[in-house]
Amino acid sequence: MAVSDKVLGGSMLLAAVFVFVYYTTWAILLPFFDAPSPIHDYFPAREWAVRLPAFILVVGLSGIGLFIGSTVMKEKRIQAQKAKLRAA
Repeated sequence: MAVSDKVLGGSMLLAAVFVFVYYTTWAILLPFFDAPSPIHDYFPAREWAVRLPAFILVVGLSGIGLFIGSTVMKEKRIQAQKAKLRAA
């Protein structure tokens, strides 16, 4: 394993931990702080704590669906070309 792989893996892990801690604080812990608390300035409105993951889920599932659909279409084209070559 190269050093760059370790650096990349470590930075991805650090980013994941940061996102987890930020989102957990935003969605779960923030309601326990008073509204005038300065910690509220570091986070968007709480409604986005639901909207943003829902949007990411829809985009991700759409991307997966498009990928699977395009793969199936390519396979059908390849099979049709092979069938034409066998028939000729």
